[in-house]
Amino acid sequence: MPAAGVWVLLAVLVAAALVVALGASRLHTLSHRVGSFPCNARAGGNPAAAFTLGIAHYAVGRIEWYRCWSLSPRAARTWLRDRLVVTGRVPLEQAGQADQYLVQCRYEGTDFELSMSAAAYSGLASWLEAAPPGRRDLVL
Repeated sequence: MPAAGVWVLLAVLVAAALVVALGASRLHTLSHRVGSFPCNARAGGNPAAAFTLGIAHYAVGRIEWYRCWSLSPRAARTWLRDRLVVTGRVPLEQAGQADQYLVQCRYEGTDFELSMSAAAYSGLASWLEAAPPGRRDLVL
């Protein structure tokens, strides 16, 4: 009987190691794609709420946002370029986070906030401003 318990424990450990390996592989793949950048998100209007760690990726006409701690191959959020509006940005240097911005956004009437590096914000602003003609009001 003790041998059965050892096999069960071994199976649980192998399953846990497999889940960790899959998660690490997913995170590595997402973070090394061309057009990906670290980008944390939270709902707007509650400055005490915690950010959810994530990785954003530029796609054709949209940004796809993936949670860091997930096994899902699909993006948790997708924002189309023609519906995403940056309503403000605040440097987070006062909060001890050098080279970081709090970017306030609106998508289809829903406010949310993103935390990203200054370089990532420059890329986001450029991407939004490079929209087709008639869509130059996307960045504050």
